[in-house]
Amino acid sequence: MGNTGDIISIFLQARLDSNRLPRKVLLPLCRKTVLEHAMIALRCVNAGNYVVLTDMESREELEPFARKCGFTIFAGDREDVLNRYADAARFYSSKLIVRATGDNPLVSSELAEKLIELHRHERADYGGFQGMPLGLGVETISADALFIAQREARDPYEREHVTPFLYRRKERFKIIRPTVEEEFFLPDERVTLDTEDDYRFITFIYNNLYDGSGPIPITRLIRWLKETQIRNYKESTLCTEAEYC
Repeated sequence: MGNTGDIISIFLQARLDSNRLPRKVLLPLCRKTVLEHAMIALRCVNAGNYVVLTDMESREELEPFARKCGFTIFAGDREDVLNRYADAARFYSSKLIVRATGDNPLVSSELAEKLIELHRHERADYGGFQGMPLGLGVETISADALFIAQREARDPYEREHVTPFLYRRKERFKIIRPTVEEEFFLPDERVTLDTEDDYRFITFIYNNLYDGSGPIPITRLIRWLKETQIRNYKESTLCTEAEYC
């Protein structure tokens, strides 16, 4: 079903009314917002379209940040995120969608490029790496498979989370979920932003690794997480973003 002649669209999903940590995508990290860090990283991925996918309520506030980083913005259904993705895929004439979320400022462009290459080579319907820290990865989806999911998915969970309809049906779709290379393998860590504790930890990471020249390289981040983060994070007195960045 997958097509190797793909028009690639980066779709970065974001909105402001997160239940556990409202407005988390606009929290500050070293003089930028969480969302800006994610967009800057994803602009390193070779694609035809770079789009923030949001809802109507969040659009006006998020649009200036999107345009600043070279993204357009597309507003769609608030709860039916699957529908939002499919509508955006049609609007941008997408053939291959890279799904990322705005609560992952450390998303890896290197892993995204590797996944796109593998997805196209395997003519997959869905792709996603396993084994790296939560918050570094993206998912890849063929537009044809996405449109089938839009038509047929009935489970509210599948409509909210976009891709479960596909990877729950391995007999129907070509699914690739390879384990990352050893240098990226650290499955028990998380660097995604969901809670206040996550924000403190991600701020700690940026205070230690971010030099302002561009996204934190994944190899440097993984090495630091393996070698130093547990001891240093527990022993340190955490400071605010304003004090260190």
